[in-house]
Amino acid sequence: MSGNESVRESMEVVGADGVFIGTVDSVEGNRIKLVRGDGFGKHKKHHHYIDIALVARVEGEKVRLSMNADAAIALVDEERSGGPG
Repeated sequence: MSGNESVRESMEVVGADGVFIGTVDSVEGNRIKLVRGDGFGKHKKHHHYIDIALVARVEGEKVRLSMNADAAIALVDEERSGGPG
């Protein structure tokens, strides 16, 4: 068991390499919603989402992913205005 059910608001999300990616805002279905404006990217005015399947384990107050930060960031979904499409 990876401890995905233990992912909570305000936890740090880090890659397998320990590099900071962001902070958990909430868990929505099968995705971790990161705090807006936190962490990476030039578009900091919206939320980013990480698939919870990428979680390797929860270590104290850190969510450690199963891949390095740069690879995980490449898979991040961005919040879209106006719904799908």
